Amino acid sequence: RMIVYFIASFLLGNILTAWWVGKLYKTDLRDHRSGNLGARNAGAVIGKSAFLLTFLGDATKGVIVILAGRYLGYPEWAVALGGLLVICGHMFPIWLKGKGGKGIATFVGIGLTFNLLFAIAFSVAFFLVIPFIRSATLSMIFAYLAYIGAVFYFDEVDSAWPIIVAIVLIMYRHRFDFQQSFGEQKWKRSK
Repeated sequence: RMIVYFIASFLLGNILTAWWVGKLYKTDLRDHRSGNLGARNAGAVIGKSAFLLTFLGDATKGVIVILAGRYLGYPEWAVALGGLLVICGHMFPIWLKGKGGKGIATFVGIGLTFNLLFAIAFSVAFFLVIPFIRSATLSMIFAYLAYIGAVFYFDEVDSAWPIIVAIVLIMYRHRFDFQQSFGEQKWKRSK
């Protein structure tokens, strides 16, 4: 039965909100700007309402998977693995030849639902750093590191390791965004 939960988590991840929001606005987001099927690109191409709809839709996937795993009484590592699989489904959807989103909104849904203390560490780090860095993208690095730090601090690695794997995947998918943002920061300082 746990295998069904894992498969269902991955398949739920395959439902990309940005694709449906694009249909609603008669826009294929894959043909615009970054071509990414995520909230950021939806917002940049269509507008704030598209960003909000996409963000909420993708975050809800993460919430559903964690709550479903808990409802079914699975151990925490299995619930966390469901979280990793929904992110993998979001990033690498079968029906779009593996070209999905980058996983931030889905991670936010998972992060808020899986463990509130880890989510607080993530949020505090993000909001402490952003006034100094003035880049949401680069502030996310500190937020993710704070989340991982909280997992180790509270000695929850045995149960939360799949979420650490998910963070590594998300950061890898954002490597070019980090480079671009870092370059922009250097340019601003040099002016």
